[in-house]
Parts: sequence; C-alpha cells; structure tokens
Amino acid sequence: MSKDAAATRLLLVQAARRRFAFDGYRATTVRDIAADAGVNVALINRYFVSKEGLFRACLDRVVRDLRSEGDVEERPGPDLDRALGDLIGHIVQSPTDEDSMQLMLLLRSSGDDAADAIRRETLRRYAERLAGVVGREVTDDLLVRAEIALSVVLGMSMLRTSTQVEPLASADAAAVAGPLEDALRALLSGTTTARSAE
Repeated sequence: MSKDAAATRLLLVQAARRRFAFDGYRATTVRDIAADAGVNVALINRYFVSKEGLFRACLDRVVRDLRSEGDVEERPGPDLDRALGDLIGHIVQSPTDEDSMQLMLLLRSSGDDAADAIRRETLRRYAERLAGVVGREVTDDLLVRAEIALSVVLGMSMLRTSTQVEPLASADAAAVAGPLEDALRALLSGTTTARSAE
C-alpha cells in the first residue's frame, strides 16, 4: 500500500472513530465520515468495503492501541510479566481525548446488531490473545480471567478518562500501577482462593 493510501486509511479511521464515538454507529453515515476526513466517499468502499468494515477497522485499531499485536508473534509463549506491563502501561499513560473515544467505541451500545457483534468479537479476540500470552493452554477458566482483567483495564480507563473520577483520574503512575498490577496478577496468574461453602 502506498503512503498516500495508508494516510487516507488512517484519516478515515480517525474520522470514523470520532463519529462513531459521539454520534453512534447507527446515526453515522459514510458521507459524514468521508467529509470529516476530506476524501471522496468512494474510498471507504475501496479500503474498507463497507461502513461495517470501517467500524471493524476502528475497533482493531483500539485493540492495537491497548497492546501491540506483533509482540505476541515476536515472543511466543506464556509471559505474565510482559502482559501485565502492556496492560498497565496503557492505563497509567496520561488520559487523552483519543482514549475516551476508543473506550466509547468499546463500551457504547450501537443499536445495530452487526456492529455489536463486531464489538463482542473484538473484545473476545483480545481476551483470547491475552490468555494465550499468559498461559500455555487457553482454558475456559483462563479465558474468563482474561476477560475479567480486560474489564478491569477498560473500567480503569473509563474512570480516568471519560468520567474523570477523582482522585483516580489525576493519580500519578506509581499510585495506579502498583495496585493495578496486584489485581491483574491475581487474576491472570491462575491461582484461586479457597472458598468455603456457607
């Protein structure tokens, strides 16, 4: 792909992410997105096939921003410390408007069955990738733990960015990283606490 094509794709994803986040999937048109990006609407079909394809590209970008996809391929096998570093690194970064938009894409119901299915698939893929990084075998138990860890990460991001709950929103990296690592390590290490039946 040429540099111009890559730049146009990026402009379209950025414009779509803003529109989908603030106007919702259903209310957003491909014409709105193309106008915001300053390109011909036909380029959406050329690069993404459809509005759904563009929405999927927006969510794929969110997952890449949460954690580098290439990392797993370059260093295969279980690595809890690396997985924790990736997750925590994203959370303790300074919140930005881009973070808020990404969260809104992941958390906001679209009112469209196809878009909601893409969102669920994206989150499931990320949880599977996370489970694969921390364990040799991806069991249902580990996948549930990875999904809970992902929900903790998304919840922390939401509290620090879109809702700006204090003192969490302005807490420094050290104040957030330690407790977050403890929680995620407990979830992803695979150890369970004994529960007595009452």
